[in-house]
Amino acid sequence: MLRVSRPGTVLENYYRELVSFLCARLGNRQAAEDVAHDAYTRVLERSGGSDIEHPRAFLYRTALNLVIDGHRRGLLRQVEPLEVLDTDERFFSPAPSQDVDLRQRLALMQRALDELSGPCRESFLLRKLEGLSHQDISERLGISSSLVEKHIVNAMKHCRTRMRQWES
Repeated sequence: MLRVSRPGTVLENYYRELVSFLCARLGNRQAAEDVAHDAYTRVLERSGGSDIEHPRAFLYRTALNLVIDGHRRGLLRQVEPLEVLDTDERFFSPAPSQDVDLRQRLALMQRALDELSGPCRESFLLRKLEGLSHQDISERLGISSSLVEKHIVNAMKHCRTRMRQWES
């Protein structure tokens, strides 16, 4: 059994390979990068000191499960008739409790982002909010693409961890 004491270090070796694999299946590089980031985050959260016998296989299985889940959610959204939007008040104005909850979650997310280093936060925001590619972010920030990838994965992991801490 392989003990992955620093799972991020071992798994980083597979990033580009995983993105290429996902890109071939999804037909979209940005979607592939997003799934790869989510897979890395889940694997890193799961592996907090435990053994991963086959890290590459575990990472790929996690990524494929995310693709399948996303596909299922996409199918469910496509099946729902558009008339639902006309009759469902949730789409016009959220309930006051939902609005407050959303504002609180956004404030917590901002707080988690504020804890990150400048380049890490900027890489994450440029990717998630502006949809820039790793190469575009790399050029804009004057850092390597691999560092951009690491920043984004680290930011996602940090935000998820902090949100879970604060919400419980």
